[in-house]
Amino acid sequence: MKSINSFIISPVGKRYNNEKDINGKKLILNTEVYNHEFVNRRANIISCPISGNYDISPGDEVIVHHNVFRRWHNVHGEEKNSQNYYDENTYIVSEDQIFLYRKINNSSRFKAGPWKAMPGFCFVMPLANEDKFSNDLENQSKGVIVYSDGMFDINELVGYDPISQYEFVIDNQRLYRVYNKFITIKYEREGNEKTYNPSWA
Repeated sequence: MKSINSFIISPVGKRYNNEKDINGKKLILNTEVYNHEFVNRRANIISCPISGNYDISPGDEVIVHHNVFRRWHNVHGEEKNSQNYYDENTYIVSEDQIFLYRKINNSSRFKAGPWKAMPGFCFVMPLANEDKFSNDLENQSKGVIVYSDGMFDINELVGYDPISQYEFVIDNQRLYRVYNKFITIKYEREGNEKTYNPSWA
């Protein structure tokens, strides 16, 4: 099964990440289908578009937009799937709905390669706020590059427009997806900067 212009993917695990195991007991964190914070964003590539040349291959893992697997209710209260839905294990997405990808090599003991951002994006971990007169725990406009599409170096210290950030939790790190065009400045690192990653991540 292949599409001319779209990727075909399958979710890694369930469509929602709203359960947590605590001492062998299942705790349901959320029951609202429309809450994007608990929607799964991990998927595996089933097939790539026939048109175009991509670094992504079938079997690779990707991070997708939160609306891909999310359900919603229409004005009649009927539960619906997203427009990406084909069946419970198959979804059709466009390139701009994929934000991160990593190569999966099933023949190697090192199965997963490093995450790499799709063109136009980077992922930033904010700095801890060192302003003693502020209640904010993080700096809203300054952080360290964690994943890049190659435009910025990993661990580079940058400033960004706060309105451009969008929250993701990747491998227990809470990061902001930021458009490259909203990176406003590069800083020289002093080496003593502290990043902020909340404990719940």
